[in-house]
Amino acid sequence: MQLAQLAKSYKSVAVTTATPGQLVLMLFDGALRFMAAAENGFSLEDFMQRNETIHNNIVKTQNILRELQCSLDMSVGGDFAQRMFALYEFMISQLQDANLKKESTPIATVSRLLGDIRDAWAEMLEKSVAQVA
Repeated sequence: MQLAQLAKSYKSVAVTTATPGQLVLMLFDGALRFMAAAENGFSLEDFMQRNETIHNNIVKTQNILRELQCSLDMSVGGDFAQRMFALYEFMISQLQDANLKKESTPIATVSRLLGDIRDAWAEMLEKSVAQVA
């Protein structure tokens, strides 16, 4: 088996065996990875490749943020769910501005915000696992 096939197989098993909390963490990690790739796109010299790299990675991040919005249970989450929905909407809007204007500052803002949320989520998962053990 080739290395790429092994990596794909590993990723597939990781996703299918992950808990819902771990899946959300994977979404955060993916969004952060795509934003880093978009920011790296600003250093590309070729105009077409630069714009395509920035655009594609921003769109992937926006899709993840929309998925995170859809995962919120508004009937149970109350005020917290509404605030998170609005925060994700703000992030999507910032990324849209970054994509249209080809500016990296909004991407950095969203990366910082999402990184903080990701770290808090990871800490919460660790504590819940420790309580079960």
